Amino acid sequence: MTVLTAPEELPGDAVLLDVRWQLGRTDGREQYLAGHLPGAVFVDLETELAAPGTSAEGRHPLPSLQALQSAARRWGLEDGSRVVVYDAAGGLAAARAWWLLRWGGLTDVTILDGGLAAWTGPLERGDVVPAPGSVTLTGGGMPVLTADEAAALPDDGGLLLDARAGERYRGEVEPIDPRAGHVPGAVSAPTAENLDADGRFRTAAALTERFAALGVRPGTTVGVYCGSGVTAAHEVAALAEAGIEAALWPGSWSQWSADPARPAATGAAPAGTDSP
Repeated sequence: MTVLTAPEELPGDAVLLDVRWQLGRTDGREQYLAGHLPGAVFVDLETELAAPGTSAEGRHPLPSLQALQSAARRWGLEDGSRVVVYDAAGGLAAARAWWLLRWGGLTDVTILDGGLAAWTGPLERGDVVPAPGSVTLTGGGMPVLTADEAAALPDDGGLLLDARAGERYRGEVEPIDPRAGHVPGAVSAPTAENLDADGRFRTAAALTERFAALGVRPGTTVGVYCGSGVTAAHEVAALAEAGIEAALWPGSWSQWSADPARPAATGAAPAGTDSP
């Protein structure tokens, strides 16, 4: 699977999607209007890349396939479109669009490595409204886990990676979800460590070494979660760059922690649980 496109290799016929979003900020569109790659279409993560959040499904549930298809057509996508997604945060938000479009059945979707910061060409101001496309999404293009399936992975010989910051995994802080801690048996694998100092993905060799150190072995079944299934998509992308298929748990910790019957583990090690 080709995951990344280098800025200097950006195809001229690519449909560019600008996914400017960061947790706690609501000015993504304003940032986009102030300057974006020429021809790029703004994608709103909260309304186009997620269904409304609920305690039962988490803060950013997957949109229905029909809703995603409608959005993709608004972005001008056709069945044969070559799509490149980017943001201004190392791909942490853009990876959600990459994953969803792959999940929807498109195969020629990549992340602009380094995002806006790596782009050295001119920027365009204002909105881009493309002619509507006619893309058809079929679904089933990427593996997905339920909460129960994710929780069972460690006991079944698989590996469940927690892509949140280490302090959230350890239960030291929890800025947004109902409870602190992590899913029992999950291994801490912060998404930020997929990137180098320049905000670009580490090499495939470096990523392979990283995930091997976390316990990924040939044949290992790998699942990934984060707070609400957004940055976990970045980890899935990094794993794919290393040649490892991984399943995304969309509900993630926001779904798990909202259910008081689910146990929460704390501390740096993946073993052990606290009382619910």
